[in-house]
Amino acid sequence: MTPPHPKNPLHGVTLAAMLEQLVEQYGWETLSQSIPVRCFTYHPSLKSSLHFLRRTPWARAKVESLYLHYLEEKPAAFEELPAVEPTPTEE
Repeated sequence: MTPPHPKNPLHGVTLAAMLEQLVEQYGWETLSQSIPVRCFTYHPSLKSSLHFLRRTPWARAKVESLYLHYLEEKPAAFEELPAVEPTPTEE
């Protein structure tokens, strides 16, 4: 059994899961501007993108880097949410 990797945020995250979250967060257009590869620009799909990324180490590294940036931004977005005040109950 392999030991857990607490210092590696990519451990246990599949490339498909990374790409799905990035597309949900940024959209294909923004991804194609950040990482200018054809599979993000012309007729983008998860299937074609995963096929390309699995065979192209430099592009996969860029997606992983963008995903790490996304993970760093994500907690900050939650900190900016306004505090919710409890609603008064009717008695």
